[in-house]
Amino acid sequence: MTIRWTLPIAAALCLPAPALADTHIDNIDGISIDRDGTVDRFTGMVVDEDGRISELLDFGDRPTRDIDYYVDGEGGVVVPGFVDGHLHVMGIGLGTLVLDLSTTRSLNEALSRIEAYAAAYPDRPWIIGRGWNQEVWGMDRFPTAAELDAVVPDRPVWLERVDGHAGWGNTLALRAGNVTAQSTDPTGGRIERLPGSRAPAGVLVDAAMPMVAGQIPPPLPEDRDLALHNAQQLLLSHGITAVADMGSTIEDWMTFRRAGDAGRLQMRIMSYADSVDTMLLIGGPAPTQWLYEDRLRLNGVKLYLDGALGSRGALLNEDYEDDHGNRGLPLLSGTQLRNLISRAALDNFQVAVHAIGDAANRDALSAIEQLSEDYTGDRRWRIEHAQIVDPADLPRFGQSGIIASMQPVHQTSDMFMAEARLGSDRLGGAYAWRSILDAGGSLAFGTDAPVEPVSALAGLAVSISRENADGVPEGGWRPQEVITREQALAAYTAGAAYAGFAEGRFGRLAEGERADFVMLSADPLVSDAQAIRNIQVLQTWIAGRRVYDLDTPQN
Repeated sequence: MTIRWTLPIAAALCLPAPALADTHIDNIDGISIDRDGTVDRFTGMVVDEDGRISELLDFGDRPTRDIDYYVDGEGGVVVPGFVDGHLHVMGIGLGTLVLDLSTTRSLNEALSRIEAYAAAYPDRPWIIGRGWNQEVWGMDRFPTAAELDAVVPDRPVWLERVDGHAGWGNTLALRAGNVTAQSTDPTGGRIERLPGSRAPAGVLVDAAMPMVAGQIPPPLPEDRDLALHNAQQLLLSHGITAVADMGSTIEDWMTFRRAGDAGRLQMRIMSYADSVDTMLLIGGPAPTQWLYEDRLRLNGVKLYLDGALGSRGALLNEDYEDDHGNRGLPLLSGTQLRNLISRAALDNFQVAVHAIGDAANRDALSAIEQLSEDYTGDRRWRIEHAQIVDPADLPRFGQSGIIASMQPVHQTSDMFMAEARLGSDRLGGAYAWRSILDAGGSLAFGTDAPVEPVSALAGLAVSISRENADGVPEGGWRPQEVITREQALAAYTAGAAYAGFAEGRFGRLAEGERADFVMLSADPLVSDAQAIRNIQVLQTWIAGRRVYDLDTPQN
């Protein structure tokens, strides 16, 4: 991009950034998109001093107002900033400060990395990490404490599974959490046992995890501030300008507020508290106002109804095909779910329900349908993930106006595991994007980072192909559920903004909305899946300010 001042030099030097003046961004291949996938193309836009778009210009149009600042886009493709409809901001950031096992491809590789990490940090009282996945390692079991003991016998080790629904500890970690053969499984959790005994094997699932995790010294405020900085840098480099933060703790919220107060909060965060108690502590009688020029708002609460497929915690209507007698872990009873939804809806907080298995999705749908009779108006009920849905339940998304907040890359990450967990005959409503749209439901797409990598473009590629990065399976996994490029881009922009009550503020490139946009190396609406994966994010702009440039080293 070529930038040119049109102000006198003395006046220009008084402006710290383009957004403080009327800016004409010209010579671009601009794409705006509505929630329904309708595309508007343009060649220029004018951004006012508040960072909002005041005009969209077609070829040959000139601005109708005086311009202070001119940016030549040099023909670049410009799309709305990606709005990630479901991720974990501090999970991403704190993950940069601990051991990352997400790229390991075998148990031995993971153990070698753990051993090396422990040797590199001999003074750390705990070895903390995340990202392991026994499915990727080709194992038909969970790893054990004994395997960790062999490489780190002198300190507690605690490692979260990639989905955050299981933790792997060594013997000292289990001892710190007082996890013994006499320990009982907590409601909504499971202690994995050694075969033929009640001795803990080393992995704790869902509600059992706090037995050990609660013993770990929490991050200091300065650690959290650094983690947020790292998360923002990573998200902006991928063109993600706004996010729905699912499960915000009070510590997370205060980290966001510190950044906002200090002018360090660049991206936009739609926050969903980790509990009704946290929601009320932050919001009090209602969702918060938009803070820091539309950069932060508490929308509501995230409720967990079940676990995940990888740890066999997703709640199913029938037994797991590969674990007979197990139907998953209910984290809330039907009565508890309805009571919590009612408490939130009473004060107009938005409700987002985590539901992965078909039984969990059915219960979430039933609860929403029942309570919609009492809590009318524009509620925008959300079901997070909606991965495995009984085909008979799919029309209910449209009937109740429910937003399916889904993460396309989960489909390619989980497809073969899902077949093993349920069998192919029970997957008719799996990752059913097309069916939900056809039923009149709404889609909001995200990455669920750090569970999956931070890349909306990878999600776009999966959405139109249902193939992984290697093109497998050829022709797509259950290809009848692909959607169009336009529908996918809408779900990652306007759709995800709408899901967080942010329409009219950001999510589109339209007059009156914030000038949040991304310059790409190619047009995703005319590219095939593999080409979309290869598209580069060249620049990211928020409110008319450039906050990321591929050619500029990041701090």
